[in-house]
Amino acid sequence: MLNTDYKDDILTVFLSGEIDHNRAVGIRSAIDSQINALRPRRLELDFSDVSFMDSSGIGLIMGRYRAVGLIGGDLRIINVPDNLNRIIELSGVTTLGVLR
Repeated sequence: MLNTDYKDDILTVFLSGEIDHNRAVGIRSAIDSQINALRPRRLELDFSDVSFMDSSGIGLIMGRYRAVGLIGGDLRIINVPDNLNRIIELSGVTTLGVLR
């Protein structure tokens, strides 16, 4: 179960631990359910408690970018730890303007 907060039409998802292929599947499903139910104008993925992320995490970000975009919303990635910044920058995700 993911910790989330929904206020002022902003859905914030607090991610934690390691995001690898096995965990990403469940996280994607949980976030997509929230997007479909709430239809937020903004989705914020809070990475403050994420200790590790592989390419599955990048796929998670890109898929949620598309999912929230389909309903007219936007995505923000917030509180990214220094050890994950490089992965996100190398992936090209920052060119989408989602990193805050």
